[in-house]
Amino acid sequence: MRIAILSKGSLNYTTKRLREVAESRGHEVVVVNYAKCYITVERGNPVIYYKGEVVAKFDAIIPRIAQSYTEYGTAVVRQFEMQGAFTTGSSIAINRSRDKLRSYQIMARHDVGIPKTVFARETANLDEIVELAGGAPLIIKVARGTHGNGVVLAETRKAAIAVMQAFYVEGVNFMVQQFVAESAGTDIRALVVGGRVVASIERQSLDDDFRSNTHQGGVGKAVKLTPEEEKMAIKAARAMGLPVCGVDMMRSSDGPKVLEVNSSASIMTPERVTGRDVATKIIEYIEHNAKSKPKKDKVGA
Repeated sequence: MRIAILSKGSLNYTTKRLREVAESRGHEVVVVNYAKCYITVERGNPVIYYKGEVVAKFDAIIPRIAQSYTEYGTAVVRQFEMQGAFTTGSSIAINRSRDKLRSYQIMARHDVGIPKTVFARETANLDEIVELAGGAPLIIKVARGTHGNGVVLAETRKAAIAVMQAFYVEGVNFMVQQFVAESAGTDIRALVVGGRVVASIERQSLDDDFRSNTHQGGVGKAVKLTPEEEKMAIKAARAMGLPVCGVDMMRSSDGPKVLEVNSSASIMTPERVTGRDVATKIIEYIEHNAKSKPKKDKVGA
């Protein structure tokens, strides 16, 4: 098959591993910097240009779209979809995964465990928001963000109100979320491929930071999921319509809480600390599904 990896960095670990594995299995692989693509939209003729040339059609694509390029990147993914290419992550699924509130609403509708969340913008009753979210300490985050950026731990009611007022001044949509003390500084990432968890790690912050993202200095170790956690990860991936993704969860006293479903999760730490060959699982998923009829997205908005 002809496979395109849509990535801004050909030397990125995940991109390199996917390319190496796919080529070792006899596929033709091209790394396409989606940020440098441009497209023409006309009736019956979806064309993609890259480096001054028309991009030949691919059998499958693997989107690795950065958060800051979501709108442009998903437009390029959509153009490949219009050409009939199979994708490990549809444009609509990537878009909805990047909107935190939208994600929580969808997961809540599909009975996925999530932290209690209050969404707000211009409101004068900040005390009520604190109460609705369960009282301090609270997590306050912007509606769009990644790698732990735009996330604040407010340890007191006064601090929570001050943060919300700051977001209010900046005109930012924000979410206020219950703080799960038993998981402070620790979370779990489960990599899901084709309805199965293929690797799972526990991420722990190195200092007193409540965020455990490896991008924020956290470290990872292999972890065995409970049956409930495994089912929750698979349910969250299915709810979001992302067959290949990373599901971030917290362990709480009343079961796992899903924090995020990441459409472009890195496989570097999971592969290195678990010894699992995640890249091969992703390529095998493409091989088994690329020639089947595209499934209609059932998630909707």
